Amino acid sequence: MKILALDSSGMAASAAVLEDDKLLAEYTVNYKKTHSQTLLPMLDTIAAMIELDLNTVDAIAISSGPGSFTGLRIGSATAKGLGLALDKPLIEVPTLDALAYNIYDCDKIICPIIDARRAQVYTGIYEYKDHMLRALASQMAIPAAELIKKLNVLGREVIFLGDGVDVCRDTLDDTLRVVHSYAPAHVNRQRASSVGALGEIYYKEGHIVSADEHRPEYLRKTQAEREREERLKEESR
Repeated sequence: MKILALDSSGMAASAAVLEDDKLLAEYTVNYKKTHSQTLLPMLDTIAAMIELDLNTVDAIAISSGPGSFTGLRIGSATAKGLGLALDKPLIEVPTLDALAYNIYDCDKIICPIIDARRAQVYTGIYEYKDHMLRALASQMAIPAAELIKKLNVLGREVIFLGDGVDVCRDTLDDTLRVVHSYAPAHVNRQRASSVGALGEIYYKEGHIVSADEHRPEYLRKTQAEREREERLKEESR
């Protein structure tokens, strides 16, 4: 089977094509450009390089959130547009699951953290069991201090990855009581290849949606929603 994978949930934009457990191409950029400028040109470049006929793709795997609201909307719109145009199903891959999958079959706890701003992180707590990724705590938006408490209670060695490390590293080093380390540069950010590889597993398990059904998973309310709620509260007083 052939899967097109997209991830624009964070600072990095990434596109990949996988076929039968083989990575045919991946294009990742982590630089000062908006995903609306980069994602489709990256896909066009990949398609040209490997002579890809998009009609031969079986499904489109998309990093479904959480992450940057704008980035998720761009990725979602791209995946939905392709799914509708090509009449292909979408595979919704949770962002933190895919980020954890960058590190395969590790004997440590894997803890991806994404900066959620407003003094919070998007995170999850994972381990491998029988070579399969398993969530000990599913995706959540919490203060870093709360995450540290959870990891201290577990009492196991942890490896961290994700852009939240840049924000939380000093706090982690100062207050975490368990042995911990940080993933190296080539696996510490979102990658479409991980979205696609995990997406293939989900596809075989029947976890697919139509392009019409797909919605990003924000985990938190958008700024517009928060502002509307505040405005309604003010008006009701």
